[in-house]
Amino acid sequence: MKGYGPEGGERGPRIAGVTTFLRLPHVTQYDDVDVAVVGLPFDTGLAVRTGARFGPRAVREASLTLHPTYNPAQRVAVFDRLSVVDGGDARVIAGFTDRSLEAMQSALSQVHEAEAVPLGIGGDHTVTLAELRAAAAAHGPLALLHFGAHTDCLEESGDEPHVHSTVIRRAAEEGLVDASRSALLGMRGGLDAPDEYERARELGFTVVPWDDLAQLGTGVVSAAVDEIGSSKAFVTVDVDFFDPGFAPAVGTPEIGGPTSAQALALIRGCRGLDLAGADVVEVVPELDSSNLTAIVAATVAYELLSLMACARGTCE
Repeated sequence: MKGYGPEGGERGPRIAGVTTFLRLPHVTQYDDVDVAVVGLPFDTGLAVRTGARFGPRAVREASLTLHPTYNPAQRVAVFDRLSVVDGGDARVIAGFTDRSLEAMQSALSQVHEAEAVPLGIGGDHTVTLAELRAAAAAHGPLALLHFGAHTDCLEESGDEPHVHSTVIRRAAEEGLVDASRSALLGMRGGLDAPDEYERARELGFTVVPWDDLAQLGTGVVSAAVDEIGSSKAFVTVDVDFFDPGFAPAVGTPEIGGPTSAQALALIRGCRGLDLAGADVVEVVPELDSSNLTAIVAATVAYELLSLMACARGTCE
């Protein structure tokens, strides 16, 4: 297919030029675009380690290390099937959560109005609420697959309703997601309340903590994909899903999680979904030794792109 794709390495060194995700063209008019990468530089919703507002910039920089022409793990040449651009960063209003959510939703809605799919790069997990609001306005309630170390289903945190640890509950309460067809995968670590998992299940979510997911493997993801069927879906990946030995620079790290190989295998298990959107969130660059976490996040974003490409035809 003809369309937008990355500038090939044979046309210049990857370290040169303006840094966009995978060296994609920076385009803000979405005619003839299938997927638009949108940075969401917001971290007012973080409770502990701030700095994720610089996550989009770091992930774009880290993406220069990737070789995007062909994904052998998913057996797809992504840009033979998708026209993809980097739409730049959505506007945010520093220090104002509600106004920032509205501004991000507006930017993402422009992508949906062009019948393209936004791929968000955060920013803390609060940004996912703006993404789900925009996607649900275009497509109705979505099935959600959330890969992360925490449910993000708290009722509030510090008397605040809109922070990264409440985003999934708010999405369910607002009717943006159909919790009965949604799953929260990979939870671990201490809880703010003994019944935190049960409260998420009471909302309708399937909750599979990491100890169970580690034993059951990709079959859990396949079952969730089968349950979703042909419905529109959204995949959100909080990089704290990865064990901090593989992705240390996150807002709330939890030890004892999957290796990068295990986590990527589980994310690739989402093949078959009709994605209305997806994101990767919570990279805190100033804590990132050797840019390792940003490289993990860039790889996740590329795998999400590959899932979208596989949905456009039969992969090998």
